[in-house]
Amino acid sequence: MSTKIRLLLVDDHQVVRAGLRMLFMAEDDIEIVGEADNAREAIAAVRQLQPDVVLMDVVMPGMSGIAATRSIKAAYPETNVLALTMHEDEQYFFEMLMAGATGYVPKRAAPDDLISAIRAVSQGHVFLYPTLAKMLVEDYLKRGESDQDPSGSTLTPREREVLTHIAEGHTNREIADKLVISVKTVDRHRENIMRKLDLHSRVALVKYAISKGLITVD
Repeated sequence: MSTKIRLLLVDDHQVVRAGLRMLFMAEDDIEIVGEADNAREAIAAVRQLQPDVVLMDVVMPGMSGIAATRSIKAAYPETNVLALTMHEDEQYFFEMLMAGATGYVPKRAAPDDLISAIRAVSQGHVFLYPTLAKMLVEDYLKRGESDQDPSGSTLTPREREVLTHIAEGHTNREIADKLVISVKTVDRHRENIMRKLDLHSRVALVKYAISKGLITVD
């Protein structure tokens, strides 16, 4: 018997939560254990419900999702936070990572991408949406094909192909269609690419952001 992913929805718009509820109810491995319409309610709900994943809006009235994430991760480090937001700004992205989130998905994302993100962060993996992954992989591509990745092994031709499409901002579904492969195969290639570039963990992403001057640490 498989264990379902216990999910808490946090968004100040009721219609958004209703849409998300309908989406996730169709998934056999995801169970919505609660909802919150502000950051303080989210913190209280995590304490009471102990979800596996919190789907967190970044910008809400009063306390922000960033502050809520920081508080949740400090008290419940085993709880994984995935940001779902209208903002695709680098600053918001890296501030959420600094706060402890392990994924960041824009609200315009396809349902399949959001579900993949939920599953990825529930296992402690980082999920990078294409527009944000683009920022990271472009830097790698600029270093030239002769450069080796940190692990000492080069990317395979297929991984380079997938990497190029990621850098162009294509979604997993679009990449799968272009390369005539499954979305799951694209997910696997993306995971391998980030591992080889040493950008597969939240800590590595934060270090990258600091080195590029995208965020500063007091």
